[in-house]
Amino acid sequence: MSHRFRPTCLALALGLLLGAPALHAAEPAPAPVAAASGKAPLPLDDLRTFAEVMDRIKAAYVEPVSDKTLLENAIKGMLSNLDPHSAYLEPEAFAELQESTSGEFGGLGIEVGMEDGFVKVVSPIDDTPASKAGIQPGDLIVKIDGQPTKGLSMMEAVDKMRGKAGSKIELTLVRDGGRPFDLTLTRAVIKVRSVKSQMLEDGYGYLRISQFQVNTGEEVGKALTKLRQDNGNKKLRGLVMDLRNNPGGVLQAAVEVTDHFLKSGLIVYTEGRLANSELRFNADPADASEGVPLVVLINGGSASASEIVAGALQDHKRAVLMGTDSFGKGSVQTVLPLNNDRALKLTTALYFTPNGRSIQAQGIVPDIEVARAKLTREQDSEGIKEADLQGHLGNGNGGADRPSKAAQAARAERPQDDDYQLSQALNLLKGLSVTRGN
Repeated sequence: MSHRFRPTCLALALGLLLGAPALHAAEPAPAPVAAASGKAPLPLDDLRTFAEVMDRIKAAYVEPVSDKTLLENAIKGMLSNLDPHSAYLEPEAFAELQESTSGEFGGLGIEVGMEDGFVKVVSPIDDTPASKAGIQPGDLIVKIDGQPTKGLSMMEAVDKMRGKAGSKIELTLVRDGGRPFDLTLTRAVIKVRSVKSQMLEDGYGYLRISQFQVNTGEEVGKALTKLRQDNGNKKLRGLVMDLRNNPGGVLQAAVEVTDHFLKSGLIVYTEGRLANSELRFNADPADASEGVPLVVLINGGSASASEIVAGALQDHKRAVLMGTDSFGKGSVQTVLPLNNDRALKLTTALYFTPNGRSIQAQGIVPDIEVARAKLTREQDSEGIKEADLQGHLGNGNGGADRPSKAAQAARAERPQDDDYQLSQALNLLKGLSVTRGN
């Protein structure tokens, strides 16, 4: 990839995670005031109105309110009405955001957004209290510890769900328009392992990316090497990359992961008003995946950085995308540190796939739509085979007998046995292997 455009101040985020990685910036971005130079002066009448409202509140509100509280609330209001991803970060939230991309944080392990005034689950994170409790993408959180979330800002709702590891919290959820139900969860220190891999069958590997942290690109490279070793140091016949319920994360990590599967060409580009928000990322000639046939799984919980990877591989026809439409978060946030341990998280650009597609509010459409389904395996009642008959003839080519009891032998559980979308991805790879003569 081209390193001329390393985005030290840009990263992708989706809403606010409950302690999960969102947006991280190593350096402050230039103040956007410069971009607005030459425009109309500040509206003095509106500023006078603002000052008058502030004075009236201080004089007449039922309880005393400090200037600091009123000004911070005004700042929060300015940002909350721009878009769902811009926010004013107070010292605690800013510190958590700076630490979040290390992959260890406190909370429940869910990525959230807002819909119709309610907190909506974008994605639970693997192996966290939220995923273990069965929380699913699309669930609406209508109450937190019995208090309605309607009317709360996302930051307020997130603050209510934060807490010490080991403390309990009750969430009231609504799923698919059904009746509300309660779940009691125990907050925990979340340690996210962003990359997992294993062999599904001989020659076929599985690569799960749960979110994009700073070191995810490096971890994917190691996983590809390990899969090759597990395959007897032979090239894989096929690979499934699982991006389902991956809420995104760091832009650079998404670029590095994609670069492992491409030899050339554009990966992603961004466009915005600031000079340093217009970036282009290109692939290096090296191909760590060795051109292995690739199926990428996505769903409605695949967002932001996940959509960058999926969109680039789809545009380059490097992978077959399978599953359901992705979330559709195509904007870039910049962290603008302030001088008092606070920061602005501001939407500054849109990103585009290599073919110029903006997936904002649309998402990535898979090449093959496969909805989530539950697999139930029927008992094999094959009866008697020729090889079971006494005195049967042997195979003229010297092949071993295959009696019926062999088909009923116990088999170790595999991920694809209970995952319909994954089993379909594996079947597609097998079909490609057959037709290509691999």
